[in-house]
Amino acid sequence: MCPPFATPAPATWLPLLKSALEEDIGPGDLTGELLIPAPARGRARIEARQTLRVCGLEIAAAVFEHLDPELRVSVLHRDGETVPPGSDLLRVEGALRPILAGERLALNFLGRLCGVATFTHHFTDAIKGTGVTLADTRKTIPGWRHLDKYATAVGGAVNQRIGLYDAILIKENHIEACGGVKAAFEAARSRADAEISIQVEVRHEGEAREALDAGADFLLLDNWSTADLARVVPQLRHRARLEASGGIHLGNVRAYAETGVDRISIGALTHSAPAADVALEIAKESP
Repeated sequence: MCPPFATPAPATWLPLLKSALEEDIGPGDLTGELLIPAPARGRARIEARQTLRVCGLEIAAAVFEHLDPELRVSVLHRDGETVPPGSDLLRVEGALRPILAGERLALNFLGRLCGVATFTHHFTDAIKGTGVTLADTRKTIPGWRHLDKYATAVGGAVNQRIGLYDAILIKENHIEACGGVKAAFEAARSRADAEISIQVEVRHEGEAREALDAGADFLLLDNWSTADLARVVPQLRHRARLEASGGIHLGNVRAYAETGVDRISIGALTHSAPAADVALEIAKESP
């Protein structure tokens, strides 16, 4: 049984949907208007053509509902369910013109969101039993931040840093600009609100110890090998939360999890997830 997932607030994605409708349809669907009589009615279904983690059905439904509020749209699964190929995900009934006009956009949203959720689920499944948390990053499609992060959550990851405004991550370039790990951390800690999390990216053991000595309690171990992590993590984990990132993929994610880090973050969850294979099929009503 999957936990219930609440689709993000419409304010976070409705402008994107409206912009996408304008981009795709503009002043009208030439093909549909020329080929499909205005009174024509029919039924359609969107089906999964692969095993996938369901995500984004309410948003796909909203595409059709915006094109024609009189369309009858039925969502057949909950986000977070895993379904086999051939499963019907959504059905829509009513005027054929808006159904066909919304086909590609609904599939684009659904393919992207199911793709990210499915890809993420492969990673969470690979580290099952290790006690390690999988986290996403800010490597999302511009304008898609809330939807991409929703999809990783549906896939089993945790969301971190919605933007630059809700947490502090001191990265390599910040450290270079400030003149070192200690100077960067102390500047952030002295000026930030006490409740704001501060994480420090460290490239090797020396930087890690410098950050800890300065008072850091949350480190991002970036582009470390599993051998280096296995050697250093037991020495550091009692002093800070440890997150591994960089160069981690499905083939090695479990090895990284078994080093003893608390968390693994992977940008590929959103920047490299393949789209899920979903399709819409029309079943026109008999005269």
